Amino acid sequence: MLSQVGLIFLMFLIGLDFDFGHLRAHGRSAVLISVAGILLPFSLGLVVAPVLYPHVETGANKLGFVLFVAAGLSITAIPVLGRILIEFNLNRTHLGSLTITAAAIDDVCGWIILAVITAIVRSEFSPLRTLRMVSEAAVYGLFMIMIARPLLKKWTRRVMLKGEGEISLSALTVLLLLVFLSAAVTNLIGIFSIFGGFIMGAILYDQQECREAVFRRLKDFTTVFFLPIFFTYTGLRTDIGSMQGRRLWLLCGLVLFAAIMGKFGGSTTAARLNGFSWRESCSVGIMMNTRALMELIVINIGYDLGIIPKSVFFMLVLMAVVTTFMTAPILRRLIRTTELEPVFELSPFMRQRRRRSKRSSDPKSQLEIANGVRG
Repeated sequence: MLSQVGLIFLMFLIGLDFDFGHLRAHGRSAVLISVAGILLPFSLGLVVAPVLYPHVETGANKLGFVLFVAAGLSITAIPVLGRILIEFNLNRTHLGSLTITAAAIDDVCGWIILAVITAIVRSEFSPLRTLRMVSEAAVYGLFMIMIARPLLKKWTRRVMLKGEGEISLSALTVLLLLVFLSAAVTNLIGIFSIFGGFIMGAILYDQQECREAVFRRLKDFTTVFFLPIFFTYTGLRTDIGSMQGRRLWLLCGLVLFAAIMGKFGGSTTAARLNGFSWRESCSVGIMMNTRALMELIVINIGYDLGIIPKSVFFMLVLMAVVTTFMTAPILRRLIRTTELEPVFELSPFMRQRRRRSKRSSDPKSQLEIANGVRG
């Protein structure tokens, strides 16, 4: 329950921090990179999942299993990608801005695809029930955009004016009640409560003063308390003992290969067709390959629905870890000799690295370290 509450808070904050202005800034190139970065891994997922299905212990419907695996291979994690770009000082470069825009479009499309797949699975593959759930979700989305958003914008402006730039405890209480109400509505519709949290945040994305005030109140606590609970919960579900035999490990390698080549290959090809050099195109591809937390959310949903068995859950968690871990070191090598290299040299990452290097080469520091070891 704590994990679920934490995810609702987290998705609210992600929606609140979602910059839809990116979607208007880069247009055609970002759309092409995003679409290619979804279509190719999704298509590979449709090919790989039927190969997996006979070899994993699952009594789930084959269509639901195939759709969830395909969706899992298509996700890009915009929060982690954003942090990497800021750490590498690439967030304000043309390439960095283009990639985060493509990732934003990817995220929007990914959540829509996931909501539709969830509706299909929860409707027990009844076309009429699926249509009803998708229609209800669309109506709720339009209500939030057309009616709730204007009212909440007026309310937040009044609250921020009254609080002189800070959100009061009573106003924060009201806002959190609305977040949980939104989560409850989407849960009743049948597309999971986290979607409600995201929608509630997304409709307030342009209320900068309110966003900053809410972040000051919620972000650190959510990050240091709720998020570790979710990761621990996911870790407890990740059972390496379910990987019995060489065949499952070979299939795990196949999933990893399809995930990396699908996302990296699709995004890189699209960037190259838009006039970027091979190094720049590969940089875009490796950044779009970041999955992290968003992937874990997707596969936990599939596990909760009984669609993803333990062995495939392990494969997808491993894929999320590998594709996230590989991004930064490969990106550091790809941006050499490109226009991004001088900007990267001024990044917080390189400044910290130079400080560590200076300390390790300083005789005084080495003596202090040696004394500390002897002590």
